[in-house]
Amino acid sequence: MEKIKTFFLMFVLTLLFVWIGGVFGGRGGMMIALVFVGLMNFVSYFYSDKMVLAHYNAVEVSENEAPGLYAIVQRLAKKAGIPMPKVYIIPDSIPNAFATGRNPSHAAVAVTEGILDLLNEEEIEGVLAHELSHVKHYDILTGTIAATIAGAIAWIANIMQWGAIFGGSRDDEEGGTNPLVMLVLAILLPIAATIIQMAISRSREYEADAGAARLTGHPEWLESALIKLENYNENGLLQGATEQTSHLFIINPFTGKNFSFASLFSTHPSTEDRIRRLEELKGSLKIEKSSENRGTIEDYFKQ
Repeated sequence: MEKIKTFFLMFVLTLLFVWIGGVFGGRGGMMIALVFVGLMNFVSYFYSDKMVLAHYNAVEVSENEAPGLYAIVQRLAKKAGIPMPKVYIIPDSIPNAFATGRNPSHAAVAVTEGILDLLNEEEIEGVLAHELSHVKHYDILTGTIAATIAGAIAWIANIMQWGAIFGGSRDDEEGGTNPLVMLVLAILLPIAATIIQMAISRSREYEADAGAARLTGHPEWLESALIKLENYNENGLLQGATEQTSHLFIINPFTGKNFSFASLFSTHPSTEDRIRRLEELKGSLKIEKSSENRGTIEDYFKQ
């Protein structure tokens, strides 16, 4: 079912992008947009994980190199019924984490050194359960495609704006586009695309939080982690953070930082709302204290 939803989203966003190409350049513009969005979806599907991991200088670690971290991911993956993802550590003191990969068989989870320093083992388990919930439900691919298409729409809108300023498209046998219409579309399309991306991302964050609570049986672990992460992230910025990749992280790297108008359209719901929903889940979950031996995150430092 998740695969169907993912490919349906790809299809709808492709149609939207092609329609915009038609508005801007007629039949020729539609063909160019179709080819362009096809290439974007291909790159997003097969290479977005490698690109984002390289962008943040993530280093893959083995069980021997980070036994405590690896053990948590391995245990959660087994409970979630998904293959063991690759594990990466980002050399950055700002605490954060994300998952990437087009499907559970090609997934990776990445955590910063800062999150290993800041959170205790249970809080890290809550964070990783959140990320593996994303992996299980194909949220990473969906979010990446939505972000890619939204960015492309903004790029086209910028071209349309300049076209409107210099008189719009030329009239030909297919008809031209009124400069005023182009200007209005140039303003509204990026906002609409961003709102759609925001709605998709926020919905998936709520679902991943709920998935983490069910996977661990302890919503309070994730609650505590979210509070610590938000407080810390307000005082620092992850190196190389971009708004195009902010949807991947468990906490938006730009939390509390008003760098641009786009920051008003956050890809994450507020931490207060996320905690409120987690609190509501407590009554419906059967909390069981596990006596399982978990190992410690401190093992990571015994390399």
